[in-house]
Amino acid sequence: MADHYETLGVERTATADEIKKAYRRLAREFHPDVNPSEDASDRFKSVTHAYDVLSDARQREEYDLGPNPGFGGGGAAGFGDIFEAFFGAAAPGSGGSGAAPRSRKERGGDALLRVDVDLDEVIFGTKRDLEVATAVLCEACEGSCCAPGTRAVVCDICHGSGQIQRAVRSLLGNIMTSSPCGTCRGFGTVIPSPCPTCAGQGRVRATRKMTVDIPAGVDTGLRLQLPGQGEIGPAGGPHGDLFLEIKVKHNDIFSRNGDDLLATLEISMADAVLGTTAKFPGLDGPIELELKPGTQSAEVVTLKERGISRLRGNGRGDLKIGVQVLTPTKLNAREQELLRQFAGTYKAKAPQLAEFQQGLFAKLRDRFLHV
Repeated sequence: MADHYETLGVERTATADEIKKAYRRLAREFHPDVNPSEDASDRFKSVTHAYDVLSDARQREEYDLGPNPGFGGGGAAGFGDIFEAFFGAAAPGSGGSGAAPRSRKERGGDALLRVDVDLDEVIFGTKRDLEVATAVLCEACEGSCCAPGTRAVVCDICHGSGQIQRAVRSLLGNIMTSSPCGTCRGFGTVIPSPCPTCAGQGRVRATRKMTVDIPAGVDTGLRLQLPGQGEIGPAGGPHGDLFLEIKVKHNDIFSRNGDDLLATLEISMADAVLGTTAKFPGLDGPIELELKPGTQSAEVVTLKERGISRLRGNGRGDLKIGVQVLTPTKLNAREQELLRQFAGTYKAKAPQLAEFQQGLFAKLRDRFLHV
């Protein structure tokens, strides 16, 4: 790798003004607008990079020190043993293993998406076609972050280590400290020509289509984790996860209580007295319900295995139907007369307080709280 001072044609003791003058002269000579040859283009990049480093006081100092400067002076002998005795590790630059360069590849972020499902879809589960706005691999550079036809080069400040080491005086002598290289940000390499499509990130924003399975028995607030379906990481790093947050839509007829379904069936007074067969649509098909004569309000009829499939375990919950007997409020004269005749022949008890029935109130409470 060419020395930056040699690239600009100046001495290592050159002043900032001398470095600037040398760069201007060479830039005019090798600029692509003036000299379109490929060699001139490469020289122009080298000259520009050398100037970027040497014109910055901090980077120039790091470049002059190099990746492993000597301790200088006495006290260096045996320092590795002293460092290891105090800190349990070999001192950087003393023959021990230092920190590895930072990888450009990082894990992508997780994504959260809310999915609305109907109550009938919860019974047996369903599928959803989703469009997810996420980060995907840049096809132009395939995650390398470099413009097509180019590649990352070893950082000439830290020489690929990703770290800059400096000697600091202490009571124990000169101690080596290490910090990330400011030129390559600890990667150990620099990208002279970033990919223009992804701006050197190795990934771009896009909308990805996917089909997911929504299992039976899910409920509002549940989060389904899809490993590896989130954003791809920088430089083509591993994907994050995708989380689906479930929201079960309200149903006007059926309500849910755990794995059970609840509903209210309204019947006429005559049907309650004489009994009837009720037929009505359910979430999973038609329902036929036999009501015996003398059915009372607040009775709960249970249909086994007509509820929601259990998320964890076998079988389904039940369908519980609360019966509500409707008392007619508007009768014509003929209907009123018939009821009077019925009342005259039926030996009914007079209205009176009866023994308190806890079960009746429990049924009413459950019906009105959960339906």
